[in-house]
Amino acid sequence: QVQLVESGGGLVQPGGSLRLSCEAFGFTSDEYTIAWFRQAPGKEREGVACSETGDRRVYHADSVKGRFTISRDNYNNRVYLQMNSLKDEDTAVYYCAAVNSPIYGSTWYLSDEYYYWGKGTQVTVSS
Repeated sequence: QVQLVESGGGLVQPGGSLRLSCEAFGFTSDEYTIAWFRQAPGKEREGVACSETGDRRVYHADSVKGRFTISRDNYNNRVYLQMNSLKDEDTAVYYCAAVNSPIYGSTWYLSDEYYYWGKGTQVTVSS
């Protein structure tokens, strides 16, 4: 059974850092395109970062470029989101999502591109 499990969320002060983890069960994460999304209260789900299968390209939303980094740990079947210089507006539930094909970049930020979803982990940035 395919399953994605997020962890690593929590409460952090502005300017702080967190590392989110997405662990894959039931499939080999290296063979899937995996992305991170987030959804704040009252807002639409937003694509944050993506790691393609195949050519290994990565993409980050403009709102997080230079602060967040997506990476893979194929040995442990995990994908990480390192989040630095966190801001109040980064507060959201963060989800990982996967699809067993390349997306080829242009639509990586669209929820409809992904088939499998985790249940999310809460990130709260507040002083």
